[in-house]
Amino acid sequence: MFTGCGTALVTPFHLDGSLDESTLRRLVRRQMDAGINFLVPCGTTGESPTLTRAEHLRVVGVTVEEAAGRVPVLAGAGGYNTHEVIELAREVAALGADGILSVTPYYNKPTQEGLYQHYRAIAGAVNLPIILYSVQGRTGVNLEPATLKRLAEIENIIGVKEASGNIAQQAMVVHQVPEDFLVLSGDDAVTIPLIALGGRGLISVVSNEIPGEMTELTAHALAGDFASARRVQRRFLPLMEANFLESNPIPVKAAMARMGLLEPVWRLPLAPPSAATETKLEIILSELGLLKETHAG
Repeated sequence: MFTGCGTALVTPFHLDGSLDESTLRRLVRRQMDAGINFLVPCGTTGESPTLTRAEHLRVVGVTVEEAAGRVPVLAGAGGYNTHEVIELAREVAALGADGILSVTPYYNKPTQEGLYQHYRAIAGAVNLPIILYSVQGRTGVNLEPATLKRLAEIENIIGVKEASGNIAQQAMVVHQVPEDFLVLSGDDAVTIPLIALGGRGLISVVSNEIPGEMTELTAHALAGDFASARRVQRRFLPLMEANFLESNPIPVKAAMARMGLLEPVWRLPLAPPSAATETKLEIILSELGLLKETHAG
């Protein structure tokens, strides 16, 4: 269900900072029209830490409504309080999400045993497939291969979004988990090598801007056509890298605003990008022919 390319959706806001539901609906339709394999609302790219509970649930609900069964919805439900994560996971399940993406607890820095017990508790409380999310650069905690191997034994823990940035660790993860356990790239730029190691796809930031192209890249790689995948990669690598000139999702939302897809609004503590970042994004988007895009109907 969650193989191929999934988009870690941005959350659009009005200029007054409120949730822009109509733009969210347009963005979801744009993703599906481009052939995206699945959708991931309310992750880091969706600014989930600054969404209220009601907004979080509304974003998931709108995504599920618009998806209407055409593509699966993997809803973000993570945090540093296991009890609250379980409550949130149950609520997104009730909205019709097809699975849950759950980031490792941040700030309180649990041990590997703590991580195992955290996810075991969530899995026992929610009857949905769960994909774990390991991103040490943001959380301060690494979900180690040995811990993933233990967690993979739990029936409804079906995969991991691996964003450690460590190819050697990713190779070890693929080696240790069962063949049907989904290892998904959490970094656009290393999708090809991770799939070559046995990964099954990608949860993408850049597919907010270029959903069709990233779906194509991932499909080529999964089919073993790495030459075609590399051609897509060479064209769009500058955009993949530019999305991380500043903290995600600052650049990607700035780029999407330049493409006419949403208003350039972030919630504090995220701030608008620097002039230098804006200039770099504009040059890259212009070179790729992406500045002319306007709102889809």
